[in-house]
Amino acid sequence: MHAISFIQDLAVIMLVAGVVTVLFHRLKQPVVLGYIVAGFIIGPHTPPFGLIHDEDTIKTLAELGVIFLMFCLGLEFSLRKLFKVGATAFIAAFLEIMLMIWIGYEIGQYFGWSTMDSLFLGAILAISSTTIIVKALNDLKMKNQRFAQLIFGVLIVEDILGIGIIALLSGIAVSGTVSSGEVFSTVGKLSLFMIVALVIGILLVPRLLAYVAQFESNEMLLITVLGLCFGFCLLVVKLEYSMVLGAFLIGAIMAESRQLMKIEHLIEPIRDMFSAIFFVAIGLMIDPKILLDYAWPIAVITVAVVLGKMLSCGLGAFIAGNDGKTSLRVGMGLSQIGEFSFIIAALGMTLQVTSDFLYPVAVAVSAITTLLTPYLIRAADPLSHSLGNIVPARVARVFGLYGEWLRSIQPQGQGALLASMIRKILLQVGVNLALVVAIFFCGGYFGERIGEYFSEWVSEVGQQKAWVWGASLLLSLPFLIAAYRKLKALSMLLAEMGVKPEMAGRHTERVRRVIAEVIPLLSLSVLFVLIALLSASMLPTSEWLLLIVMVAAVVAAVLWRWFIRVHTRMQIALLETLGNNQEPSER
Repeated sequence: MHAISFIQDLAVIMLVAGVVTVLFHRLKQPVVLGYIVAGFIIGPHTPPFGLIHDEDTIKTLAELGVIFLMFCLGLEFSLRKLFKVGATAFIAAFLEIMLMIWIGYEIGQYFGWSTMDSLFLGAILAISSTTIIVKALNDLKMKNQRFAQLIFGVLIVEDILGIGIIALLSGIAVSGTVSSGEVFSTVGKLSLFMIVALVIGILLVPRLLAYVAQFESNEMLLITVLGLCFGFCLLVVKLEYSMVLGAFLIGAIMAESRQLMKIEHLIEPIRDMFSAIFFVAIGLMIDPKILLDYAWPIAVITVAVVLGKMLSCGLGAFIAGNDGKTSLRVGMGLSQIGEFSFIIAALGMTLQVTSDFLYPVAVAVSAITTLLTPYLIRAADPLSHSLGNIVPARVARVFGLYGEWLRSIQPQGQGALLASMIRKILLQVGVNLALVVAIFFCGGYFGERIGEYFSEWVSEVGQQKAWVWGASLLLSLPFLIAAYRKLKALSMLLAEMGVKPEMAGRHTERVRRVIAEVIPLLSLSVLFVLIALLSASMLPTSEWLLLIVMVAAVVAAVLWRWFIRVHTRMQIALLETLGNNQEPSER
């Protein structure tokens, strides 16, 4: 009977969703909104009777919809895209998220809601909807315009920061408090996990997919992709992170595969089905009574979303050096909330830290802002002309001078080349050190279990810690050597730039050599102190520690060239994977 009830519910969802979405398509409205309306029509709160009998199973399928939504969002993500979006995306996204979280929190407090409701409301308002914006820009045929490319850049950064917000909210919901130390710790661990997952994933996953693709079987490739997706989500959940993070990261990793276009083609119908169920499940939770009771907060929040995002994103785009018209178009194009907001609202309900009214309020605000999105994008040009006529000539001149000044201070020629080299070296050092820290984190996390496994051969706890710590150090040697070499190259570059012959005279070369040696050694000393602090739980006694460091130094000296070759091969493999995939514009 349960199976029949489930099939009946699924049939009702798909039939009603199909009819409503066809109607919305004819009315030139977003299909996502049609799914939500379909859920509202068949929901338990809509008279005369409820058509859905097994809501728990539908909610489980809706969670699959979240996974596929975030997975496909990851497939659209690319590390090259992130490097190309520039300052505009980072500044606009950061300003938007900070301002909207504060506005949402203050609105919640104004209406007398709890601290958790207010905090979650701020997070709900912080992230714009990628799905809705892309659909609106496609419909308006503006996808290739410059402001649209800036919007896509902001959305990429928003998605990354949104993942961090979800992780932070999960931690806050469990502990019930938030402190600066906790925030930095959570963000640091999350960043470390994402860097390591991306580096190792990009080295392994595209090669596995390329191997499977050799069999020219769509079925085999699809099953492999789904297995990797769900398996990685399970790993992330075991590490006490959100399933959403896992889906996004594995999608971003597969985005660097040569089989990307085929994967998108295979996964698209599955995504469409389960995402439809996800948005219908959102509609099922809308209670008209709650909407009527909270009509005033919904109106206030809607106005706050439109004006707040217009101001924060527009200001961020302008600060980054864009003209007023482009900045206004960016701000008005991002003035809505969508799927990420639903995920955050659902997180609050799942963790049982938010009130029942918050979810339908978020859905109502999303529906209204979704309807307004195409009109806001169209209105950006007339509004910018009107503001241009109103703004005094002196103010307009100051704005123009600011843009010219910003462009003038950007490094040009050789300066730009040096800045690019320094950024590249620092990025490589950061990735290598992140891998080192991750190895020691894993050693600390699994150290006790590893010690128990070897307890038959090594009974003393101190010796067990010594073996685990020593193994972690040996595994880290290729990355430590690579970091040292990159730091030495950076030191030599800085010494050449900073120590001029007119300053040091005949001692110029000697001073440069000293600087080139001292900076890497100091940096690695600081790193060793950091490693000792991070691996305090498995740190051996001082005698064992000294012995391990001496052995590691001998191994590094003997196998120096071999370690360099191993790391170089890994680096080449990583760069080949990133370089072989098609550019986003070619998809």
